[in-house]
Amino acid sequence: MVFRRRDRRPLWRVVYEFFWPRGGWGRAATYVKHRVRRLPDTPEKIARGIWAGVFTTFCPFYGFHFFIAAMIAMIMRGNILASLMATFFGNPLTYIPIAYASLTTGHWLLGTRLDRSLLESPGGKDFCGIGCQFGRAGRDLWRNFKAIFTDDKADWRGLSEFGSEVFYPYLVGGILPGIIAATIAYYLCVPLIRAYQNSRRKALRAKLNQLKIPADGE
Repeated sequence: MVFRRRDRRPLWRVVYEFFWPRGGWGRAATYVKHRVRRLPDTPEKIARGIWAGVFTTFCPFYGFHFFIAAMIAMIMRGNILASLMATFFGNPLTYIPIAYASLTTGHWLLGTRLDRSLLESPGGKDFCGIGCQFGRAGRDLWRNFKAIFTDDKADWRGLSEFGSEVFYPYLVGGILPGIIAATIAYYLCVPLIRAYQNSRRKALRAKLNQLKIPADGE
């Protein structure tokens, strides 16, 4: 194939670059920021797309963030491409604090208590095992689905515990911190995008004026 990589990366390299991209997360963030600022739309519409993307990162529907962000951006009449790029606000460096804020807020709003033992990794670090919980729930769901077509017996106890202790509190608790983070991002981005667009227009106007001067002299 034309676009296939010549040097196939080993699995460990793929995993490593997922958590730490080439050039670091700073370079990746700079690239996304540069692409967002150059979108051909009004600052308010781009910022509404960013609002949708940042808010979506507090949603526990992992794997569907692009679709959810695009749908929210459409409802808000925001820039859809900006919403997709803004979902990178949720990354391996931020998912732990996002999970912490969402779960603790959710249990507080529901009047329940977070069982930290459900979220501990084998090393015993809090919230490092949140990915394991979602992975285990996915495996249980797939196993129960296959049980419909086989002689195996479906067991919903694990999914029930996951839903009541993790997923539902995460879903409820992610709304408030998601709105706060997205609103802060909106009000930060509007003036920055407007200033960038104005400076870019001035630079383009100056270049056009320079091109007109020789033409007038002729």
